[in-house]
Amino acid sequence: MILGIETSCDETAAALITLEGEIRSNVVSSQADLHARYGGVVPEVASRRHLELVMPVVREALGEADASLDDVELVGVTAGPGLIGALLVGLAAAKAIAWSKRLPFAPVDHLHGHVASLYLQSDPVQPPFLCLLASGGHTLLLDVPDHGSQHVIGTTLDDAAGEAFDKGARLLGLGYPGGGELDRLARQGDPTAYDFPVARVPGLDFSFSGLKTALLYVVRDLPADELERRRPDLAASYQRALVRALVERTRAALEETGAEQLAVVGGVAANSELRASLPDAALAPPLLCTDNAAMIASAARFTEPIPYPRYLAVDAYASA
Repeated sequence: MILGIETSCDETAAALITLEGEIRSNVVSSQADLHARYGGVVPEVASRRHLELVMPVVREALGEADASLDDVELVGVTAGPGLIGALLVGLAAAKAIAWSKRLPFAPVDHLHGHVASLYLQSDPVQPPFLCLLASGGHTLLLDVPDHGSQHVIGTTLDDAAGEAFDKGARLLGLGYPGGGELDRLARQGDPTAYDFPVARVPGLDFSFSGLKTALLYVVRDLPADELERRRPDLAASYQRALVRALVERTRAALEETGAEQLAVVGGVAANSELRASLPDAALAPPLLCTDNAAMIASAARFTEPIPYPRYLAVDAYASA
């Protein structure tokens, strides 16, 4: 089996999968409640919490899989991008486990991990395909020719889509993390009540900062009682504009590249309106959309492993 470890942001996760992509365990310990009081992730707080959780989470994953470290043949871990302190915790734990058992080691790119969530059983997606990756930290259009590679053909010029969802939720008083809460509130509102702008930038890139600012101005100018009454409409209209931006760019990329298959991954792939707007796309299962270690273990299958003990020099990286 492959042991995967993920600590790139505020989820401490460990998973075991088979070489064929069957998930035997997938444990995620979220720090969302810890960071909610700050309105967002505090890197130093996240790193310290990962230190407390990483080994208990690994032990829990082993227990759920009814396995021991003697059953592990490869250790995969997120090396980046992400919060550097958080990444170093997972990287150090994975190195220690691999070194202690003289196992090969696979440093995994977090973005490759999101794409590799599509390769897990029971219904794996086979490349080539065009992939929309939309999460809290990234919004990308990727050409995926095979399991081991991907090429960026579009990216965000400012905020990521998930970040725009969270900031919009905060403006509407929904707290952190707010993407899921905004989605639920939007179902009660009228998506045509407000006409929020969708930025049109050259090529296949995205821009969400203007949309976020437009919501800020509307919220600022509404009296408190009116704002409370119109919150569902604001949520629905804001979400509709965000999803429209994602869908329009994605369909343009399909036409430009001639890709015959589309996939959607990342935390925003769990959004109900986005999933409904791309009915023909291969969608990552909701439990594999947000950060998890099963996707990291999946990507490790297609990452060149580093033999013992050369990986002790591997370092983390904060940006792609």
